[in-house]
Amino acid sequence: MQTVDPRRRPPRELRPASALRSFPWPLGVSAVHDTAEHRAEPRSEHRAEHKGDQRDGAVNVAVFAPGVAALAVVHETADSGWVQTPLDAVEDGVHHGVVEDLPVGARYHLLDDQDPAGTLLLDPYARGLTEGEDGEPVAAVRVDGTFDWDGDAAPRTPWRDTVVYEAHVVGLTKLHPDVPEELRGTYAGLAHPAMLAHLTRLGVTAIELLPIHAHADEPHLAALGLTNYWGYNTLGFFAPHPGYATEASRAAGPQAVLDEVKGMIAALHEAGLEVILDVVYNHTAEGGKDQPARSWRGLGDRTYYRHSDPHTYEDTTGCGNSLDYSQPRVVQLALDSLRYWVEQCHVDGFRFDLAPTLCRDADNVFTNRHPFLVAAAADPVLAPVKLIAEPWDVGMGGWQTGNFPRGWADWNDGFRDVARTFWLSDQAALDAGRPGGSLAALGGALAGSASTFAESGRSPLASVNLVTAHDGFTLADLTTYDGKHNEANGEDNRDGSDNNRSWNHGVEGPTTGHRVLRARERTQRNLMATLLLSLGVPMITAGDEIGRTQHGNNNAYSQNTAISWVDWHLDERARRMLRATRRLIRVRREFLAHQPADYSRNPERQYLHWYGTAGYPMTEQEWTNPHVRVLQLLLGSPEGEIEGLLVINGSANSSHVTLPDVGFSRLPDDDLNGTAGEGEGEGFVLRLSTDPGTDQRKDERLTSDEVFTAPAQSITVFRRDREV
Repeated sequence: MQTVDPRRRPPRELRPASALRSFPWPLGVSAVHDTAEHRAEPRSEHRAEHKGDQRDGAVNVAVFAPGVAALAVVHETADSGWVQTPLDAVEDGVHHGVVEDLPVGARYHLLDDQDPAGTLLLDPYARGLTEGEDGEPVAAVRVDGTFDWDGDAAPRTPWRDTVVYEAHVVGLTKLHPDVPEELRGTYAGLAHPAMLAHLTRLGVTAIELLPIHAHADEPHLAALGLTNYWGYNTLGFFAPHPGYATEASRAAGPQAVLDEVKGMIAALHEAGLEVILDVVYNHTAEGGKDQPARSWRGLGDRTYYRHSDPHTYEDTTGCGNSLDYSQPRVVQLALDSLRYWVEQCHVDGFRFDLAPTLCRDADNVFTNRHPFLVAAAADPVLAPVKLIAEPWDVGMGGWQTGNFPRGWADWNDGFRDVARTFWLSDQAALDAGRPGGSLAALGGALAGSASTFAESGRSPLASVNLVTAHDGFTLADLTTYDGKHNEANGEDNRDGSDNNRSWNHGVEGPTTGHRVLRARERTQRNLMATLLLSLGVPMITAGDEIGRTQHGNNNAYSQNTAISWVDWHLDERARRMLRATRRLIRVRREFLAHQPADYSRNPERQYLHWYGTAGYPMTEQEWTNPHVRVLQLLLGSPEGEIEGLLVINGSANSSHVTLPDVGFSRLPDDDLNGTAGEGEGEGFVLRLSTDPGTDQRKDERLTSDEVFTAPAQSITVFRRDREV
């Protein structure tokens, strides 16, 4: 046994290989269990049942390292010494061996024995990582995956009923006054009753967390005194990021960090909320060729990464490298990681950053029959969970919205652009005396962008509708700024998109002008209503429900500051926005509860009828005329119990609208507080409006053919009970 310092190049003397037999599977570290004299087999440390007795501290280590001739493990022992153990067996690029003394909680590294620099590398399958402070390199840590889930059950919310809430663990909780200070900005803080109460009262059904995989900061950020706040720079696909854990868990080590993550998920499940992880399998934190090897590059650079030539990476991510998904072991790495998070951490779904990179073949061309997609669809662990693609990357042919296969949903950038154009760009044009756009694109968005997803055989439920996301302006900032204000990022405002389709309503930035503030609030409500009342699956960005601002920063990836954190001190404007969002979600849920289970999935079980201001079906000329900005949409199902009528006025003036002549219907007395008399319960009931004055008329009855005055730039929702 030779003691080594993990911060220095280890000596060449190696610990003798174990007499126990090792195996090339599973990859990573797994406990060794005796089955006979001098025989052993690896078993998952996360399963309750094992064959044979576990040898304390003895583990099977298997690493796919096709670029290495001889691989060793440099590791801590039970007495806190450091030793080097060779992985003597090699099969198909997998180096494996039994390490006799690697207890739970011990740190370890991998070492290419022929690397003259003695670079210590991370195990790609490490379940825990240290933070690498005080000059020490980041180390892998052996953890015990057992956890008392105490009957935890996945909510399994149907796609039809799903409302996604995109959030950052730190940003959502850092400033919440009802979360104890020591829990703010942590996994445990997200599990606090105050946060759970907000999410459940809001009415969302799933929280989509920005990356919680262990990640590293890009070198250029350190020089600016910044960090990678968003976390799209993965260092470990199986390990949670330790920086989001409480101080107590971080001090206790990776085992406590992992347990805190699991406790958060269990608490969210108990509240009825699904947990979706934003995952980054398209590139790694090793960056470009000029950056040092940290794991994959040192183990098999030519296999793990896609190359355009021996010295240049093919980069479809804009982050310096792209993992090569034409390689089976790279596909396996992603699938093994996904299964781990589902089976051992009870995660309910994933949103895949720059997903086309995972679906590029040997010629670097996207295919929706890629082995990764086929394997995910056929996998019994992954098939039941929610799989969401960010359907674009920066490579040739990278825009693939609508082209992912059945079983997947796509972030719908088309919906985003249409909603912003109708309520922001067009409104700015109207305010300047120019015509806006036509209604045609808006109609397609309200219908769940059905034509976008039809070719892939998917329904509008494959459309994850969004108006904002972590990347870009917040909802409030869309109505407050014409241009980005990213000076805090240290790049002279060059970073971030210039194509925001925003409108400041006549004043750039904050103002005390009541007219401008009222107009901004109205536009925010219209955007939120369009999002929540359209077919498809809506996604709200954390804080939009209370008018959160990033002060015009539309690329806050490096801002672990108040710029990115949700401010929970609510003024009256924030409370109004919160009430409006809650009501919109409630109306959406009410409508869906009265439709058949396959509503939105089966086009034969639903209808959308479009009417103009006169109450007659829309004509082609009305759809395409930019001067026509008023639309009525009646939606429901032949087997549904109620219908919804949306009256949308995107013009600068109020408009007299004749409600469509669809016959009469019965309205239940209890829906109108028992006030309906004979002959009075027929027609439409006003449920809400984004116009405050009209909204005060809630529960007012109108009949078919009655004239309703639709306020300028508003959405009004009516309910109609059907005779069934």
